[in-house]
Amino acid sequence: MRDVPDVLIIGDTMRVPELRHEVPLGIGDPFLYAEKDGGRYVFASSLEMPRLRELDGLETIPNEEVGQDEFLRQGMPRDQIMLELAVRSCRRIELSDALVPRFFPLAFADRLRSEGIKLTPDRDFFNARRRVKSPAELDGIRRAQKAAEAGMAAAGELLGRASANGGGLEVDGEPLTSEWIKAVIGSVFVANGCASDEFIVSHGAQTAIGHEGGHGQIQPNEPIVIDLWPRDTESACYADMTRTFVVGEPSDELQEWQRLCRQALDEAIAKIRPGVKGVEIFRGTCELFEEHGYPTQLTKEPGTVLDEGFFHGLGHGVGLDVHEDPNLGIAGDYELVAGDVITVEPGLYRPGIGGCRLEDLVLVTDDGAENLTVFPYDLAP
Repeated sequence: MRDVPDVLIIGDTMRVPELRHEVPLGIGDPFLYAEKDGGRYVFASSLEMPRLRELDGLETIPNEEVGQDEFLRQGMPRDQIMLELAVRSCRRIELSDALVPRFFPLAFADRLRSEGIKLTPDRDFFNARRRVKSPAELDGIRRAQKAAEAGMAAAGELLGRASANGGGLEVDGEPLTSEWIKAVIGSVFVANGCASDEFIVSHGAQTAIGHEGGHGQIQPNEPIVIDLWPRDTESACYADMTRTFVVGEPSDELQEWQRLCRQALDEAIAKIRPGVKGVEIFRGTCELFEEHGYPTQLTKEPGTVLDEGFFHGLGHGVGLDVHEDPNLGIAGDYELVAGDVITVEPGLYRPGIGGCRLEDLVLVTDDGAENLTVFPYDLAP
């Protein structure tokens, strides 16, 4: 492999994080980005050219210069035009051998390979590019985190006003449901320049079921897990945070889970620094939980399904994807680097009863970590 490989990415910046990292604009239609011999090229619709030309370091070529009008006159279908434009664009810069993201579109791969262009998917290459966040990405993550905290505060305010009505919790005479809380959180995200298609407001036994989104009327004295991952609309970067609440009297078991999760969170964040492997931090959390009698992935029997105790990883990278490298889990053989943004999210669960999870968002710094999350951990809303 050459020292500086050529690169090819095709897609739109709304759904392809590898492309949004290189071209930090919201572009909904597919276009082609390439790196050839150190040069950076974008072939796209002329509608996008004014914005693209404001970016530094890009040579921008409108599709008209590589045959779009010719293909239109031929009556070629739009999808076929895009394939032929990709071939012409690669020929224009003499691109013949490139690394591509692992989810490179198959139709484009087939067409380009039929022309003798070699394409090699390389997950690690593109993920490594996005590990260290750019200043603009980090600004977006901070904005998204503020929106997450505002949404969590709004949920807490609503829970704090709730009272038992015999059939469950109510606010102002209306049943308090997961759906109601989600609607309030969603409106807060929009007011803070963010959006989120999905997030979790689960309660009771639902809180022990992985990514169960939550539904129905909330009951007093049961756990309520709220897990939020809004996306900043300007940068397309995410944040991620979780808190667990109880309206009423938490059980002794839930209080113990909360205490251990808080201890695990604090101990894990204290270990974060460049050069530490994610699996090492994960192992420390597992050892803490196992000391108190809870099963974890660290020592479970291979091939068995773990549905209680600590059954998930400790965290993951966050950026243009809500789940990206590095991983803080059993497969987290990644050394942290300054500029990583990661979650730390210990949890304890029991099927049929519920669970507790706390999650903060952390920036790895040159000499340690900065916790980007500023929000209480109390069970009481």
